Amino acid sequence: MELTDRLEFDHEDRRRIYEHVEAHGRVATERVRDELNLDPRGLRHHVAILRRDGYVEEDGDDLVVTFEDGAAEEHTADDIEFVIRQARQDDMSGLVGAIRRVAEEGRYTEAESVADVIDHEEVLLRHNELESRMFFVATVDEEVVGWVHVAGSEIDKLAHTAVLTVGVLKEYRGKDVGSHLLERGLGWASKAGYEKLYNSVPATNERAIEFLEAAGWETEATRADHYRIDGEYVDEVMMAYWL
Repeated sequence: MELTDRLEFDHEDRRRIYEHVEAHGRVATERVRDELNLDPRGLRHHVAILRRDGYVEEDGDDLVVTFEDGAAEEHTADDIEFVIRQARQDDMSGLVGAIRRVAEEGRYTEAESVADVIDHEEVLLRHNELESRMFFVATVDEEVVGWVHVAGSEIDKLAHTAVLTVGVLKEYRGKDVGSHLLERGLGWASKAGYEKLYNSVPATNERAIEFLEAAGWETEATRADHYRIDGEYVDEVMMAYWL
């Protein structure tokens, strides 16, 4: 299922099951049955239809929302082997940790906000009537060392736009990890039907601005003194990319 697909259910219990799983990221089938007060036979029937229609899938005893993302990609640079793949709910701790480590440098406030949201919701990927959210991660020996995140809105007037963040742990920069992540994120956003992406960074994050400019991003506006970092006021550079 693509995150831009409209949600359509022909039975209220199937909608309830999907929304329950989507809100939790991963949930035990027995928990769905108990919390929604569903008959076991009816639950099996509805899950079978949701699986057939590409809404959910079974992973052991759990249900997870289905997302179509393509295969994992293996890369090598400077003797570092890393994998770019869609994030899984099990990546939550490692992904939040990686985002916070990058945000702690004080130069990527947008990423810090993303970490706060997913840490609070305890769900990585979202697709409901209000929002869509996709993550891809870069991993080295299964450790998350970078990410790209695309978040869109289901509001009609904003449905053609999405916010993108991308970041890599300091020790893995300069090895094309960020470039491969950005390429994967842009490719997915284009396939999903988005037309314009946004990313905002403090003006002091010159490396990030140069990285995005080299990839074709343009500065649309600057908000003076938008951030206060270490007691100093810093401009926000608002960048955009047309797909």
